[in-house]
Amino acid sequence: MSEAAHWLDDAEMESWLALIGVVMRLPSALDGQLRGDADLNYFEYVVLAALEHAEEQTMRMSDLAFVCHGSLSRLSHVARRLEGEGLIERYACPSDGRSTLATLTDGGRERLATAAPGHVKLVRQLIFDELDREEMRELGALSKRLLARIQA
Repeated sequence: MSEAAHWLDDAEMESWLALIGVVMRLPSALDGQLRGDADLNYFEYVVLAALEHAEEQTMRMSDLAFVCHGSLSRLSHVARRLEGEGLIERYACPSDGRSTLATLTDGGRERLATAAPGHVKLVRQLIFDELDREEMRELGALSKRLLARIQA
């Protein structure tokens, strides 16, 4: 028999609903800006940005999925679209034929350069302009703790 639920108290519920509000609404706000500026959604932008920062702007698809907080299945679907638009290239890993590599193309770098200024401006407006430096550090620390627990 299962134990009775340990219900959230009023303060926990208030915090939970605020967090869920941010989690649910932030991607939509970011998608809107990115679609308008560069015809990308937020996940596509994150994929391109991760590749831009990778060594030789190339990553294994499995590593890219992990870095982008997405499933390999979702990444494969998105990669097909990005590849179709000439923003990335995918090919078999020469040292491990079971792995697929993704590389950012010149077109991908250009699209990222188009999207990035508006994206950074919106992130500042929505998040960082509302926080002082200490609150920003606290948000980062709390987010890292929660993410580690979720990924465990």
